[in-house]
Formats: sequence, structure tokens, C-alpha cells
Amino acid sequence: MPTPSMEDYIEKIYSLIETKGYARVSDIADELFVHPSSVTKMVQKLDKDEYLIYEKYRGLILTPKGTQMGKRLLERHALLESFLSIIGVDSSHIYHDVEGIEHHLSWNSIDRIGNVVQFFENHPDALEALKAMETTKPETNE
Repeated sequence: MPTPSMEDYIEKIYSLIETKGYARVSDIADELFVHPSSVTKMVQKLDKDEYLIYEKYRGLILTPKGTQMGKRLLERHALLESFLSIIGVDSSHIYHDVEGIEHHLSWNSIDRIGNVVQFFENHPDALEALKAMETTKPETNE
């Protein structure tokens, strides 16, 4: 099972490959705001754990295991963003909040949140009722 830090790297590598077609150490470092040497160490660990194949100076590719995990992690992130948006979290807080909670929820919890998101997507009347509740509560500024 990958650590939260490993998950961040796998998710970012998967995202870069999906958008650019490749992921270089320098790209990963820029995206995660870390030093390239830190990326190299993590990439070597991910290679050892068979999430990717890394060849020094040649780049890296995700293994099927890494691709599956990366896709799942990216979907988890998007799902949590949708959930927070649905429940009325201010858009300026969503990314930071997702980053703060995504590694602390079980996959079972993620699946249940997915059910809630799907419910509100399929029942716009219920979503409107939820939004109406939001307008009747005093706002807190945090």
C-alpha cells in the first residue's frame, strides 16, 4: 500500500502523462514544488515497488499497477472536489481541503461519497433543497 507521499507522486505522474504524454523528473518537481533530487529518490522507490519503471537519464513509465493506481487517485481527487462543491464549500477552499483529506479517507468512505455525489447528480431537486439549507445558515469565515 503506498504512503500518502507516494500517492501524491503517482497521481501527479499519471496526470502529467495523461496531459503531456510523458513525465520527467523536472516536471514532477515543478508540479509538486520539491527538489529534483527528492523526486529521483521517490521515483526509485516507486520503481522498486513496481508502480513505474525508471531508467536514469531516460525517463520513466508507469507500470499497469502504477497506471491503475494513478487513475484511481486522480478520480478520488476529482470526486472529492465534486463532493465539496456539491455541499457548498467555497471554490477557493476546495483544492486545499481535498489535499488535506484525501489521504485520510478509506476507499470505502470514498465509495460512499461517490454514492452521495451520484445521488445529488441524479436528483437535482434534492440538490436544490441542500442549497436552500445553505442559504438559511449563518456563514463562517475561515
